Amino acid sequence: MNEDAFNASMRKFLKTVGVTSQREIEQAVRAAVAAGRLKGTENLPAKVVLTLGGVELTHEIAGTIELG
Repeated sequence: MNEDAFNASMRKFLKTVGVTSQREIEQAVRAAVAAGRLKGTENLPAKVVLTLGGVELTHEIAGTIELG
């Protein structure tokens, strides 16, 4: 295995995940506030499930997103 290629590919994937996830969360929260479904002061439960084919990896990360 080429460690440099592996690390570069993984970092690229994780950067895409982070940027895309943040954009999607922001859009969903702003739309919910605008529609009156959220007040904008809630704490929202969040969960990400990471899967990786070929190695049978499933990893769950849970947390809270605070709106204010």
